[in-house]
Amino acid sequence: MNKLVNKHYQDFNKILDNIRKYKQKAYSQVMHTVIDSYWQTGKFISDKVESANWGKGIVKELAEFICQNDPTVKGYSDKNLWRMKQFYETYRDNEKLSPLVRELPWTHNTIIFSRCKTQEEQEFYLKLTIREKYSKRELERQIDSSLFERVIIGNQKISTYLKSVPPSIVNNNFKDNYVLEFVDVPVKHSEKRLQTALIENMKDFILELGKDFVYIDKEFRVQVGNSDFFIDLLFFNRELSALVAFEIKIGKFMPENLGQLNFYLEALDRDVKKPHENPSIGVLLCSDKDDEIVEYALSRNLSPMLVAQYTTKLPDKKLLQAKLHEITQSFDDINNETET
Repeated sequence: MNKLVNKHYQDFNKILDNIRKYKQKAYSQVMHTVIDSYWQTGKFISDKVESANWGKGIVKELAEFICQNDPTVKGYSDKNLWRMKQFYETYRDNEKLSPLVRELPWTHNTIIFSRCKTQEEQEFYLKLTIREKYSKRELERQIDSSLFERVIIGNQKISTYLKSVPPSIVNNNFKDNYVLEFVDVPVKHSEKRLQTALIENMKDFILELGKDFVYIDKEFRVQVGNSDFFIDLLFFNRELSALVAFEIKIGKFMPENLGQLNFYLEALDRDVKKPHENPSIGVLLCSDKDDEIVEYALSRNLSPMLVAQYTTKLPDKKLLQAKLHEITQSFDDINNETET
């Protein structure tokens, strides 16, 4: 069998390369469609704002209308709708740059049009990102390091610099959650399969506990500035009249985990919480092979009496720890059976 594989290895590689090429082609076509959709939506809103006095209230109503009438349509929050308007207005009069934006995912585009002040700087990062297929993190790193300014200070022409940079040998393909959401494909969690199992099982467990928990969503997106963050599980507790965010981490408890959760709570309180609701609550679940840690994150503005009320109404820490251990253990057992 090994001889046969070795004999046909080159042919197999050609087929695999061909599959990858068409897979990327399909992804690119969908990505272009997403950008075109956002462009047209931004144009519509821009025209309405200019001619019919549309404001934040109407755009928010539009976002709610889209969500209510077709819950499968993702990526059209009121904040993202305003981004689409800004996106269209940034490039509508620039025939040179408007074709380039269709070569990049939405997340990359938002970084460039929101952080680059001039058309020359926008063109520089658009072309460089397309050429190098920068990840979101790498693009932000280049902007943070003032690469454009350093090239200008060095008296280099942009076109000359771009030609002088050797093409990257790394075969990076653009990835963007907005593309997957547009075609209604579930976005995979960035952590291990264990975390996916923990999220699904903990969701069911919290609902089984009762205690007035109403499930809202998993990987709930919050937007801060031009960045997107995802909360593992989001519930609403009717008795406490508060949003409850659950974050699940694989590995030992780290102090920065609580800092991240508090950051999410501030975003929820600012953009999601209703005026009559109480401050949001966070529950951090850390699952390590040797131990399970559960911590609550509560707003500093809460009175001691409200803190006491919260802690008595939230699921008991020991109960959550036991459930974490049970899920992790069963997951490990399944894996061991599969391997044997």
